[in-house]
Amino acid sequence: GGVPPATDLVLGATAGCLACFLTNPLEVVKTRLQLQGELQPPGTYPRPYRGVLRAAVAVCRADGLRGLQKGLAAGLLYQGLMNGVRFYCYSHAEDAGWTGYPGGTVAAGAVAGAVGAIVGSPAYLVKTHLQAQTLSAMAVGHQHNHESISGAFKSIYQQHGVAGLWRGVTGAVPRVAVGSAVQLATFASAKDWVCERQWFSRGSWAAVLAGGMVSGVAVAVTMTPFDVISTRLYNQPVEADGTGKLYRGFLDCILQISSKEGLLGLYKGIGAVYLRLGPHTVLSLFFWDKLRNM
Repeated sequence: GGVPPATDLVLGATAGCLACFLTNPLEVVKTRLQLQGELQPPGTYPRPYRGVLRAAVAVCRADGLRGLQKGLAAGLLYQGLMNGVRFYCYSHAEDAGWTGYPGGTVAAGAVAGAVGAIVGSPAYLVKTHLQAQTLSAMAVGHQHNHESISGAFKSIYQQHGVAGLWRGVTGAVPRVAVGSAVQLATFASAKDWVCERQWFSRGSWAAVLAGGMVSGVAVAVTMTPFDVISTRLYNQPVEADGTGKLYRGFLDCILQISSKEGLLGLYKGIGAVYLRLGPHTVLSLFFWDKLRNM
């Protein structure tokens, strides 16, 4: 507390963008791993991406070192919009005293995350498209073949109108709501817990990092299935009327992945998810916490 919500909007957006710049390569790898073998039984498809490190090398070979920063501009836009709105709403909840009630932190984090996801959804849609694009020999998932971030927004709008820019938002809302609720709740609890046991002094950077690391584990475990679903819904090809060619919606996506790829299909890329979410959680919350104190 102690920071006006409008200030938290700017600080949250800044923190998210700083973290995104450092973790975007893992986001590229995560996207490729989650699209690999889409709706195919395990062991029946080629795997150009195997594990996080080998997948990163494969991206570099196909797209050069710059390939690891594919979709960065869209990612920065998404993080700025989503985190700015998310921390703004959470700050309002703090000021109103809602986080002081039992379960208030979780509820406030979920609602703030859902609102942020809706606002940032078009940027995440374009980011997913751009990060999936690569050479045909290394391609996984549908290839939208956008030439730039502006070209992607223009193409989607011309083909499907304003509604097309929010395609896949049904997967984004539960993804960010769950992730945000777990992240903010576990971060606050873990930070207080390590301070109460006098492992780190209250307000120290070490306490902030400890809270962020615990939060990153919790977020990766709970959020990965929603992350896979969100990536698939965003990247799928669509009909002329805007309906998906592969999935009719959130529930249909869950059922299809579970039946054709097995339950583990919902956890594809979990290693990349944590390696990205862990540092991203630590960095974004660390930057946010320290910026607020300043």
